[in-house]
Amino acid sequence: QVQLVESGGGLVQDGGSLRLSCAASGSIFSIDVMGWYRQGPGMSRDAVATITGGGTTNYADSVKGRFTISRDNAKNTVYLQMNGLKPEDTSVYYCNVKIREPFGYRDYWGQGTQVTVSS
Repeated sequence: QVQLVESGGGLVQDGGSLRLSCAASGSIFSIDVMGWYRQGPGMSRDAVATITGGGTTNYADSVKGRFTISRDNAKNTVYLQMNGLKPEDTSVYYCNVKIREPFGYRDYWGQGTQVTVSS
């Protein structure tokens, strides 16, 4: 199996910055899309940013210009640099890795890391 371990969450003030990391380990054949999602209390899990194997990025409108997603393929790691954080960014953030397996693609999820932005 594949395990994803997240780190980097925490408590910051309005306008602060955090950098989330998610490292994948285990039986990995080939990683396709990697991304970050967030889910607040009673809310759905929505995409924040994704990045393809070729480096193409996609961001939710609410974070464009503030967040930057990147990946290190050699380390099987995806990052999310979050600048200009706002209280509305407060959520549990989950990383997602889509892996190409012999019979198709499979999604794996991190355990979630709490990001809290105070005013």
